[in-house]
Amino acid sequence: MAVADMTQSTLQLVLTDGIDSESGLPIIKYKSFNNVKPAATADQLYAIATAVAELQERPLYEINRKDTSDIREA
Repeated sequence: MAVADMTQSTLQLVLTDGIDSESGLPIIKYKSFNNVKPAATADQLYAIATAVAELQERPLYEINRKDTSDIREA
């Protein structure tokens, strides 16, 4: 049986930077924050992301969490 140990977590804000005139789709910009505690809950990350988003010039489109894990045999 294999076990996954989360080793790194990143919080990513997805911001809109206008609309593409040719395609009509939103232009997306990303702002990432590394070294997030792996034990941080979704509620904690949401609170931080919305607070930081208020300081940005671009409106918040989406909040992502990206986790990296080591997989090993138990």
